[in-house]
Amino acid sequence: MMKEIYITDYNCVTPLGMDLNDNWHALLQNQSGVAQHSILENQEAVYASMVDTEKLNTEFNSHFPHQNFTRLEKMFLLCLKPLIERHDITTETAFILSTTKGNVSLLKNQSSLPEGAFLSVLAQKIADFFGFKSKPIVVSNACVSGVMAIGVAKNLIQSGNYKDAFVIAGDEITEFVISGFNSFQALATEPCQPYDKNRNGINIGEATAAVYLTAGTISTDQFRFKILGDSAINDANHISGPSRTGDGLYKSIRNAMAEAKVAVTDIDFISAHGTATLYNDEMEAIAFNRMELQHVPLNSMKGFYGHCLGASGLLESIISMESALHNTLLPSKNFKEMGVSQPLHIIKEQQHSEIKYILKTASGFGGCNAAIVLEKC
Repeated sequence: MMKEIYITDYNCVTPLGMDLNDNWHALLQNQSGVAQHSILENQEAVYASMVDTEKLNTEFNSHFPHQNFTRLEKMFLLCLKPLIERHDITTETAFILSTTKGNVSLLKNQSSLPEGAFLSVLAQKIADFFGFKSKPIVVSNACVSGVMAIGVAKNLIQSGNYKDAFVIAGDEITEFVISGFNSFQALATEPCQPYDKNRNGINIGEATAAVYLTAGTISTDQFRFKILGDSAINDANHISGPSRTGDGLYKSIRNAMAEAKVAVTDIDFISAHGTATLYNDEMEAIAFNRMELQHVPLNSMKGFYGHCLGASGLLESIISMESALHNTLLPSKNFKEMGVSQPLHIIKEQQHSEIKYILKTASGFGGCNAAIVLEKC
């Protein structure tokens, strides 16, 4: 019999707050981190969700005085610190870091490649600081990285290689990132509107998020979420464009639900990817309908946080679990009128609802897709 794997703790650092509680209260007030920022020289300001650097430094220095770290590393350390203080690290504890770009800001104005820009070096630096005894594992698979990292941790513990795991995910906004999405003409000219007929692109965001996973039944008064199933499928459709038929996402959901042994009628809530690009949202609508999930309440958190790349899947999973704890469905911010060809049950306003089974999905460049099913215990 397979070990049961639980998420028993989590935290996040975002433009809406330096910890989970601040984030949750901001979301209940319908606050968004998306605002106009001047990021590229000699170009118009773009809508993005950015952590206030001055506030970040003040918070970091109050916990980690006289430490020399990059901006992203500071976000990682602040996010992970509370979890480290509550759970022991042993030789059988895994450390998994999810990111798409890592310390890409170190590359600016450099003629050679700085060592800190390597993802493995970033992961080792964070691991060494907190005293992890196992070799860090990096998950970097475009925008499904955060969701995949949960699945990787679950499977590693079930295999017997580890007894527990800390998973952390993060990315920051840089000129490189904004330039890349600008070259795709994918940036919205206003706050993004996932699934809406007037959507015209994404807002980039930045954040760090962290979860703690452990096996078996545990004696605690804290919440527990069982990871029932996970799957990652690559439909290899295009280097950046999603499959028009939603094949990869459909198969990821199907596999995750099959492992979880849950029916369509069991799912209480879907935390979707919902980037607000024309093709992504349409693809998701098709995939959800192929799975006959079109009647399940669904939201995208991109209107609150922007698209946080490698952090998005983990951050949105955390907010989903917090929603389940409070039996509160959050709206898909900025959604007004259906803009996809297939029906979906988009949440338009905050509402009370019993949430036990959560489906979290993600999709990304290169045709990668991922899904996990969580159960509130």
